Amino acid sequence: MTTNKWLRTPKGYVTMALVTYLVIASIASKTIMGIVNSLIAVGVALAVDFLYSKVTNRKSSRDGTVITGLIISLILSVTTPWAIVAGTSVIAILSKHLLVYKKKPIFNPAAFGLLLSIFIFHTGQSWWGSFGDLPWWMILLLLIGGFMVTERVNKFPQVFSFLGTFFVLLFLMGIFHLGSAADALRPPFINASLFFGLFMLTDPPTSPAKYKEQVMFGLLSAVSGTIVYGIFGGLTYLFIGLLIGNLYSYRNKRSTSKSAERRKQRVKTSQRVLSK
Repeated sequence: MTTNKWLRTPKGYVTMALVTYLVIASIASKTIMGIVNSLIAVGVALAVDFLYSKVTNRKSSRDGTVITGLIISLILSVTTPWAIVAGTSVIAILSKHLLVYKKKPIFNPAAFGLLLSIFIFHTGQSWWGSFGDLPWWMILLLLIGGFMVTERVNKFPQVFSFLGTFFVLLFLMGIFHLGSAADALRPPFINASLFFGLFMLTDPPTSPAKYKEQVMFGLLSAVSGTIVYGIFGGLTYLFIGLLIGNLYSYRNKRSTSKSAERRKQRVKTSQRVLSK
């Protein structure tokens, strides 16, 4: 595939958007540590993916692996030690290869790795790549890049149902003084929510394709994430919401597969009866 063709693919769009955010956020924060962490995250992710693919004789998915590493580096704090960045990438890529259904990951690898890193490494997740510490108008860059990506993967129903439900629930929680919902409607939390909804929730392998299922996926992720935030607060609520949505998508895929198998069996049975 030529470079021009690759840039027009969904993975090409996502990669270029994330690299652009990485550069802009690094320049604005006046540190190269985010870029260093991204090189570590992507490098380790590619190495683990390559080794696993060699050992199991399976095809490597380098584009998706690079995206996973970039997302990890844009969410982890720039002060995160290199070993923890590497460990988070290892967890993410192993989940991509081990927790699968029909050779596709069940859970979003970056979300899975980042969630476990909170419990295992007690990581600090600043979502610095979503411009939370920069002027508010930088959100426009998130929206422009996110719009282009969402259009390419055809996930608008999913994104709108998630963001709409999420912000409405947080607004209602704020009115009734439930938890610290007001904080989640301010930077950097709102930046994190937009980045999450536009670049992680839309992952094609771990989310549904049908519009009706996309809406349910977004609603379920938003409601479950909001409940977790209201009860526990902290940094896990977005990831837990997405992983619950991933389970919903996995359940639908299994159900559809079983229905297709039953139809095939009925057709075969009918053909045998007619041939007699």
